[in-house]
Amino acid sequence: MKERTVKETAQRLLQCESAYILIHRSPDGDCIGSGYTLLYALRSLGKKARVLCSDAIPERYHFMLPEAETLEMFYPDLIVSVDVADEKLLGDSLLEEYEGRTDLCIDHHISNTGYAKELCLDGKAAAACQVVYEILREMPVTITKEIAACLYTGMATDTGCFMYDNVGPRTLHIIAELMEAHPDIPYASINRQMFVVKSMGRMKLDGILTNQLERYLDGACTLVCVTQKLMQEYGIDDAELEGIAGFPLQVEGTEVSVVMKEREDGAFRVSMRSADRVNVSAICQTLGGGGHVKAAGCTVSGTAEEAKRILLDAVTKGMAKA
Repeated sequence: MKERTVKETAQRLLQCESAYILIHRSPDGDCIGSGYTLLYALRSLGKKARVLCSDAIPERYHFMLPEAETLEMFYPDLIVSVDVADEKLLGDSLLEEYEGRTDLCIDHHISNTGYAKELCLDGKAAAACQVVYEILREMPVTITKEIAACLYTGMATDTGCFMYDNVGPRTLHIIAELMEAHPDIPYASINRQMFVVKSMGRMKLDGILTNQLERYLDGACTLVCVTQKLMQEYGIDDAELEGIAGFPLQVEGTEVSVVMKEREDGAFRVSMRSADRVNVSAICQTLGGGGHVKAAGCTVSGTAEEAKRILLDAVTKGMAKA
């Protein structure tokens, strides 16, 4: 794996004539935003580009997709991944086809495993979209309305609408530049759709989960478990659970929040958040995952109670090191 600067990455993209852009399973605003930003940019330069994902893009993000998307398949010069810290996060269908084949990875996760032949990584960037923006500045690409909407959405969703402390001056400068260039984008409407609007089933589920919050380690760790049974009972799909990771962190006194989401295969996809001093990326890395210092994830197998024991043991050890 070779590390590449933003300028070198821009040149690499300019040299290709076609690219497949891989984004992670259970796609969120940042991987979708950065993936389609890159797609629009490459197409504007006369290159072929297509975004590939193991899962369907949730409807709430469809405004970022091309109005008339082509399903044309082609043999790409370049296979690029964006916002994918670990190759296994691509999901089974993409992993089966592209394992070991990623030429270039553009990312902001400090836990990136270095699986791609080339890596453009900025661990201080608030979102992958922020890294992609810097790359576009080194290319003869116009920041169109479509690109600006994608970039804004990616940075907004990965920062909790600019509430998290991964937001720095550069992040806000970029947002200001996007707003100045495209004041007609409905930024407030995007914020409402991303952070406020919920289905009736999700609203009811939030009430249920509030009653099911579990507190451990003298209240320093708050945990909640979302089972397949609960999701089916309230008609909730996986996409509607995006943003739930910080839900237990709202409880006063919580240092680490843990959200367990049961997959269809019975394993639990785990999201951890840190209020301040605890490095949850380090905790998740001990369980085969990773992410950011204050926002990370992993997957744990076993029954709900077995998974809880594994997670609480890891959190206890991680907090002892903080």
